[in-house]
This record gives sequence, C-alpha cells and structure tokens, in this order.
Amino acid sequence: MAMSMSSSRRRGTKRTRRAAMAEINVTPLVDVMLVLLIIFMVTVTLPAVGVPVELPESRAAAVEEQPDQITISIDRAGVIYIEDEAVSQGRLPEALEALDRGGEQPLVVLRGDRSLDYGRVMQVMGELGRAGFTSISLVTDGSVSPP
Repeated sequence: MAMSMSSSRRRGTKRTRRAAMAEINVTPLVDVMLVLLIIFMVTVTLPAVGVPVELPESRAAAVEEQPDQITISIDRAGVIYIEDEAVSQGRLPEALEALDRGGEQPLVVLRGDRSLDYGRVMQVMGELGRAGFTSISLVTDGSVSPP
C-alpha cells in the first residue's frame, strides 16, 4: 500500500498539461513542394517552340537538341514559323537571310504537320538549301511502338 500511495503522489505532481500547439510546422510541406517542383522541371518536356503541330509518327532515333539550333515549323494551314514568329507568305528567303548564324552552320529542325502535302515541306526544305542551310533534321513523333 505504501508503494501505491507514493506512485500515485508522483503521478499527481508530474501531471502537467501540454499547451495546444498554435503554429503549423511548414518545413515538411516546403520540402515536398521543392521536390515536386524539381521533378516537374526535369520530367516535363516543354516544346522548344510554341507552334501547335501534329507531328507524323516514326520509329526514328531521337536527335539531341542543340543550343544554337533553329526551329522552323509548318502548321496545318501551311503557315511557316521561324521559332515563334510567323513568316509572311513569300518572305521565307528574306527571313532565312536575316537569321543570325554565328560562326558555324546551325542545325535546322523542321517540324511539319502530318496533314501537310509532301510538296509543301519540300518547298521549305528547298528554300533552306538555297539559303545555305545544309544540316536539316525532320522532327517526328517517336511514340510509335515497333510492330
């Protein structure tokens, strides 16, 4: 009995109530958000050019992007874009001459909509060759699975 009294007395004196926590610890939330931000920045492949083009499908190997490449897009209506700037009809040769080529010949990436006539894409490639661009890559949608 003596032990039960002393232990109950000890519990009674040590009994203090913790105050309610008034602050929220946001450190784990910030950590998770930073990790998600990094994941999205790494995994999201943003198109180099904002011109909406439905690319043809192909099983060709992917070409690495280069920092000095020039992207030319032809949309469904046949309008030609250099990067994000639309080129007036018949003004492609002048627009190609106005491009800053730097010291070396830059890589030209040609994105053509799948509904375009093959002749339209060849006209643009002919103008590129006439302007002196010899390194031209055609962009396709590589999501086709092998047969």
